[in-house]
Amino acid sequence: MPKALPVIDVSAPICCEPVSAAPMSDNAALELALRLKALADPVRIKLVSILLTADGGEVCTCDLATGVDLAESTVSHHLGQLRKAGMVVSERRGMNVFYRARAESLEALRAVLDPNCCR
Repeated sequence: MPKALPVIDVSAPICCEPVSAAPMSDNAALELALRLKALADPVRIKLVSILLTADGGEVCTCDLATGVDLAESTVSHHLGQLRKAGMVVSERRGMNVFYRARAESLEALRAVLDPNCCR
């Protein structure tokens, strides 16, 4: 029988010590790995980049699809993975869905990886 994976809420910003502070616990390593897994795709990295640099801070799925030259359904799948990891939030307005990056989640991830970066 396969081993069941633990249920972890990855929608909240990561809140563990930096990886350089001490050896990580199994749970902290798993939480970090699940968030990094959500970013481990060039399209998702590009989507986050577009969202972080967008005028007004939010972008419609249709415009994101154009920005990465993919079908809206494919972009929606990628955004769904980023949403599950807590890196973006969405808001439906009529027939359109607008996405916004959760900068605090991305900042928390950066601080866990390297607390001395960008200071």
